[in-house]
Amino acid sequence: MIRILPIFLLLVFAVFDLAGAAPKADIWPRWQAHDEQSTLQVDHAAWAGFLAGYLVTDRPDGINRLRYGAVSASDRRALTDYLQRLQAVPVSRLNRAEQQAFWINLYNALTVKVVLDHYPVKSIRDINISPGWFSFGPWDAKLTSIEGEEISLNDIEHRILRPIWRDSRVHYAVNCASLGCPNLLSEPFSAANLDELLDRGARAYVNHPRGARFDSGRLTVSSIYSWFEDDFGGNQQGVLAHLRRFAEPDLAARLRDFQGRYAHDYDWSLNE
Repeated sequence: MIRILPIFLLLVFAVFDLAGAAPKADIWPRWQAHDEQSTLQVDHAAWAGFLAGYLVTDRPDGINRLRYGAVSASDRRALTDYLQRLQAVPVSRLNRAEQQAFWINLYNALTVKVVLDHYPVKSIRDINISPGWFSFGPWDAKLTSIEGEEISLNDIEHRILRPIWRDSRVHYAVNCASLGCPNLLSEPFSAANLDELLDRGARAYVNHPRGARFDSGRLTVSSIYSWFEDDFGGNQQGVLAHLRRFAEPDLAARLRDFQGRYAHDYDWSLNE
């Protein structure tokens, strides 16, 4: 027992140390099917209405907040109804742009619903419904069913969106209900506005102190760029190049001149 206990504790500490690390992009081939000639469109009006009623976008700190505590019983039902309608969408028959918008909106609406289902909480990480001893948060729980497949938030992000589209801007689209996360936007994604919203989200985040900031010459970036470094060029130089792509001129100039290693941080507090 004396010898086993320290080994067990080391294992526990190692697992919790890795808790901030992100899953690798691992494609789920099932979701590669699509119809590029399809004109089918998914109706996200209910999600737009929910956001219009409860998302606060004019905060002085530039971080969009959701009024979880104010959501009425009828609007909770409306959100549930919207998610149930998404379960009936023939995703494999959509074109690629419509699919990408579908998965992003589904991810964000599911995230809001899971927080509402467990509210009040200080952080989404406190919603421990994922299966497994060392799992934490809600990300591995199967929260919905699409075309007969049970789907988790991690499935959507790491097995569908990241590996199929290979677009680093998706990290600015999916929202994890945290202050450190890129803003939940005030309108749903659609095939028509996809590129515009992805670029808007990237510019807003990179140029906010959560994304990149200098303090007395020290550069601190969001932990997103550490967790998902492979999606941003695979190393620090790739991350810096990505940041410069979306940075305003003053920030871009400082990033070009930066030497050394940057630090990273993230605030998991609920975006309430």
